[in-house]
Amino acid sequence: MAQNDSEVGSWRNARPTLVTGAAGFIGSRVSEALVARGERVIGLDNFDPYYDPALKRDNVAELEASDGFELVEGDICDGELVRSIFADGDVRAVIHLAAKAGVRPSIQDPLAYAKANVEGTVVLLEAAREAQVERFIFGSSSSVYGAANEVPFGEDQRIDRPVSPYAASKVAGEAFCHTYHHLYDMPMVCLRFFTVYGPRQRPDLAISKFVRLLLAGEPIPRFGDGSSSRDYTYIEDIVRGVLAAYDSDLQYEIINLGSSSPIRLDEMIAAVGEAVGVAPVIEQLPDQPGDVPRTYANVTKARELLGWEPEWTLAEGLREFVAWYKDRTA
Repeated sequence: MAQNDSEVGSWRNARPTLVTGAAGFIGSRVSEALVARGERVIGLDNFDPYYDPALKRDNVAELEASDGFELVEGDICDGELVRSIFADGDVRAVIHLAAKAGVRPSIQDPLAYAKANVEGTVVLLEAAREAQVERFIFGSSSSVYGAANEVPFGEDQRIDRPVSPYAASKVAGEAFCHTYHHLYDMPMVCLRFFTVYGPRQRPDLAISKFVRLLLAGEPIPRFGDGSSSRDYTYIEDIVRGVLAAYDSDLQYEIINLGSSSPIRLDEMIAAVGEAVGVAPVIEQLPDQPGDVPRTYANVTKARELLGWEPEWTLAEGLREFVAWYKDRTA
């Protein structure tokens, strides 16, 4: 990621954007996109061992070689650290993507999810308020819709019935974002991500896990009868949506970012098998607590307010992911 002298000079003079969770799947890709277009980024990440921190180190290795990126290792719940970043860095905007992830693990440890995802978000909001940042982008989740029956999911639907602690923590995060906009006029966009996949995806997520198992010649665990469906959204589409919200002059909005093309679980497994070139063998398991039967994004607001459309099909995205995975594990 080489840069010319004029670009480096502009970074040194520009006010940076704080990206939390900058070493993660989405955060590292957003940080790269910002730096590539000449933005200065401070990346905050605690390298949570939920999955191998070495994978996160790999995510930011190239970024750390750039003059446009500064990595700060620490926790968003550390108020003193967070305030120091704003004080020392003259932060212009925040893209808050850090979170304790995973629906199923949240059922085992709801307190940890409340602390990281709710308390951490409030710590950031308070520091951003004091610094009078120009924009705050909050990475939310389609899980806030719970087991909603009305599809596609629209941003005006009720979200007061989450079915996992992870989902509840995202509902609470959105509520605090609205409160800070209402009280302090902080420009705010909450983005509800729908089942993001692609290179650097967390190894515990379904597509990554299924590719690994197929290549190892092992069976695919399928929870339920295969009729559940998800709105799988490729990482490059998500990054474009985040940057569109970041560049906008919206004052307060909640916006879905999804493919708007839900795929059944059994169809997704078949598509992964086709991308890998291995016929899946299914290990049938019961439904998992906390899982929702479907997700399906209405992206009308994203189209109208951000000029955003999903561009990647599942087949295209899976081919890219499998190629990346094979290259990384070669």
